[in-house]
Amino acid sequence: MIVFDLKCTQGHVFEVWFRSSRDFEEQLDLHEIECPLCGDTHVSKAAMAPNIGGKAKPGPNPPAVIEADGLDRPSPPTVHSFGVPALPDDLQTELNRVVAKVQRHVEDTCDYVGRDFAEEARKIHYGEAQERGIYGEATIEESVELIEEGIDVMPLPTVRRPGQTDA
Repeated sequence: MIVFDLKCTQGHVFEVWFRSSRDFEEQLDLHEIECPLCGDTHVSKAAMAPNIGGKAKPGPNPPAVIEADGLDRPSPPTVHSFGVPALPDDLQTELNRVVAKVQRHVEDTCDYVGRDFAEEARKIHYGEAQERGIYGEATIEESVELIEEGIDVMPLPTVRRPGQTDA
């Protein structure tokens, strides 16, 4: 599975998931991709930064009170190791539900290639293997190399299952 940020002629930017680059190109050529805000079918890829996951290093806890100009300010929100404020419980529960649904969809519709992900992605990209959705493991370095070669990859969000540990 790959994801692109797309932009319509009205300037709306939106995200769309595709099974492969070829699927994106075919749908684009047939004007089957529609802006969810205005219905425009004349879209193109928007600029997007690569999103490569890695293990975060725990940071210091935020201070309880920030003092500025002699004023006491409320505590900042709890911050996770990636610098993202913690979500309220109801939103975190919903996010976990959606991420689990995406994870199940990828596992049900794509081939797991394990640690051979980078090699298999290259084979597919260069026409040496059947084009299909794949998922597996890649190092940050391998992911950067794939992106630099123009191969569309992205980290797959996952929900830890009971008993699952980091390998």
